[in-house]
Amino acid sequence: MGRRKVEIKRIQDKNCRQVAFCKRRKGLLKKAKEISVLCDVDVAVVIISNRGRLHEFSSNNSLTEILQRYESHVEAEKENSAEIQHSKYSGFTTMGELLQTTERQLEETNDDGLAVTDLIHLENELQTALIQVRSRKTHLLLESAKGLHEKEKLLQEEKKHLEDNIASIKKNREVNEMSTDFADFPAPHIICGQQRMTLNFL
Repeated sequence: MGRRKVEIKRIQDKNCRQVAFCKRRKGLLKKAKEISVLCDVDVAVVIISNRGRLHEFSSNNSLTEILQRYESHVEAEKENSAEIQHSKYSGFTTMGELLQTTERQLEETNDDGLAVTDLIHLENELQTALIQVRSRKTHLLLESAKGLHEKEKLLQEEKKHLEDNIASIKKNREVNEMSTDFADFPAPHIICGQQRMTLNFL
């Protein structure tokens, strides 16, 4: 016989409720430990029973640290939401933030919906952000091309310098070889002297 689906509602029997609490608490803590190990994330679980007993789990052995991080995150979210309420579409630092907010606003289902003026303002903001992105992209491409041009100039100068060095080395080698060839011949004045001695002898 298979397991039947449990209806999610308060268990009326006190003993059955306590047994279910113990089993599901252990299962929840086990799952929290597994997800912290498998996914390398910080997990904190706090359970307070109807008797006021505290059961907790922390993946990094510091529940207080995780709770402080949670509180700081909540505070930051409140500040961000307050800023968005103050100015719905202005003050976005990146195109991605503006697109995310726009998508979130369009997906939200509220009674008022988005007014036409809001949509027009949003379209103008998107156009401005798009122009800024394109301008930045063009600037980066120009900087990259300029850098490549300067590198090409440096390479050409180095190539010319190397060619001049090679030509100078070849020229020096030829001069040295010529001087070595001349050193093999006897000195002219000695030959003349020997000729004179030969002539005198004759």
